[in-house]
Amino acid sequence: MHATLPLLKVTDFPLINRRKLDCVQVNLGYKCNQACLHCHVNASPDRKEMMDGDTIDMLIDFLRTSGVGTLDMTGGAPELNQHFRRLVVAARALHLRIIDRCNLTILFEPGQETLAQFLADNKVEITASLPCYTEELVNKQRGDGVYEKSIRALQQLNFLGYGKPNSGLILNLVYNPQGPSLPPSQIELQADYQRELKDRHHIDFNELFVITNMPIQRFGSMLVTQGKFAGYMQLLRDAHQDANLDSVMCRTLISVDYQGYVYDCDFNQMLGIPLKLEGKAKRHLSELMAADLAGNPIMIADHCYGCTAGQGSSCGGSLEDAKAA
Repeated sequence: MHATLPLLKVTDFPLINRRKLDCVQVNLGYKCNQACLHCHVNASPDRKEMMDGDTIDMLIDFLRTSGVGTLDMTGGAPELNQHFRRLVVAARALHLRIIDRCNLTILFEPGQETLAQFLADNKVEITASLPCYTEELVNKQRGDGVYEKSIRALQQLNFLGYGKPNSGLILNLVYNPQGPSLPPSQIELQADYQRELKDRHHIDFNELFVITNMPIQRFGSMLVTQGKFAGYMQLLRDAHQDANLDSVMCRTLISVDYQGYVYDCDFNQMLGIPLKLEGKAKRHLSELMAADLAGNPIMIADHCYGCTAGQGSSCGGSLEDAKAA
């Protein structure tokens, strides 16, 4: 049973608008083989919501006509959707950059024995969650035995060329704090990860992304239960940096849920705050085939401070480091 989150209030977060759309981030379903404490989707093995074949076809049509450059697939575990591989093949034929947000342990689920090779064959970028390089902290956040499986998965991906120089196979890792705190410096933590994973397990990867935990769904409920929700929200507000507003992911990304409805970001999707265009909310992908979203106001609420606090945070990690790159 999860604690009830406080209702969103009218926010004083700065107003922001969209730029040219470049990325479609699609949630293929909330079913997952794990149930992590930090999960803002509240995904678990018990969830049933999955994108169906008709919506996948509509998504492929949108990718073909919209001119976007990136397909970013998430979940749950996106690979559990029965249409996952068909979507990847279609996006590959469109010469899109394809990102799979992989929890690593999915590689060892029944029916996924050829998944790693499939991802490599289709040049899919893997962004994999690994909240620490130590067994104790990973298992604490993600469940017993997850660390050992994650290490084996990373070694398997390395064997296929992922994370290796000049292979063209990108393997990025994701760090989330263990509790209600801001993540440390992405550059410094990446050096620690690279050293420790290499020394302990001979593992290579490309980049580490540090992502702020969002006070919504499972993580938000945990904060409420512990009496830390208000304090964490104040921490995010106090750490807000106006400079991060220029690089937040919602400016060039849309988030699509398993039914095909569209949001300004994945977090808004989880909070039920749909993209609003020309005064109409709850837009479906089918209504946006020829739409120009540039200049459209982005729907905001207090949780948006999670993306602009400190060094900033997005699905691509620290905004501060992204701007310096």
